[in-house]
Amino acid sequence: MKYATTLDEQVEKLKNRGLVINDEEKAKEVLLDIGYYRFGAYLFPYEKKYPSKKNRDHIYKDGTNFLDALDLYYFDCDLRRLLMKYLTRIEVNIRTYITYHVSNLYKTKPCWFITHSVMKPSYVNSFYTTVYGTKAFQDNPTIIEHHKKYPMDRYAPAWKTVELMTIGNIQALYNNLKKPDVQADIALHYGVAKIGIFQSYFETIRKARNMCAHGNVLFDTKLPQRLPHGPAGNLAQPNNSNIIGIIVVIQYFIKQISVHRYQEMCDELKDLLKKVENEKVREILEKVSGFETF
Repeated sequence: MKYATTLDEQVEKLKNRGLVINDEEKAKEVLLDIGYYRFGAYLFPYEKKYPSKKNRDHIYKDGTNFLDALDLYYFDCDLRRLLMKYLTRIEVNIRTYITYHVSNLYKTKPCWFITHSVMKPSYVNSFYTTVYGTKAFQDNPTIIEHHKKYPMDRYAPAWKTVELMTIGNIQALYNNLKKPDVQADIALHYGVAKIGIFQSYFETIRKARNMCAHGNVLFDTKLPQRLPHGPAGNLAQPNNSNIIGIIVVIQYFIKQISVHRYQEMCDELKDLLKKVENEKVREILEKVSGFETF
């Protein structure tokens, strides 16, 4: 069992492992701001044994400076903010289109999300417990106001209910649509001919959105499953499971939504990469992340 350490102890430990720290007070400020454990993820590529995690001794390559890891951390933060802007646009668009399309298919069923002819039985049976009955839903002003105005309704209609769902909820909603034809129509709206490929892309969007929202490390992300060949591109390893693959899927969806926003994203990404001046960070982004624009 490891025990908590003070800032002084953390700095001393890093120095003993070969890390160059020119300004110890600044290093302490950073460690208190970011956290020793989180910062360690950005130090990992500078370890002599990287990328191996077996028998790690945490000894850093000669000449590695504290600022090298900090620059990598700042790049990751900037990339996260950039991607989150477009992931939010995608999330809203998918939610809106599914609500619009399915609601118009079943005009007489405003609560189609709990209708057995539309949704799979297991989804309908668990919907209240897993979604509608949660505190987040029951405390939402939209839901409170709806049931105050319509006390006999057990559920608010789809255009209110689906609007409040998380991206994970929306993904489950899509996956549990009973008729493959309905799923296929939604996938085809985004230029994807196969439901399975759309589901893979959707999972990538969900995972990326949650990673960005929770501040996860992006530069050395590894998707649990490789992206399939599809309209977003036929990516070879390792780019079919790293941050490059994620970005390709995000760009694909944005292009289906707005060509102007797609070009904007491409330009912003290029500008972000051009701003990387630290040669060690550039090397990591080329070898670890897959960026080859330098």
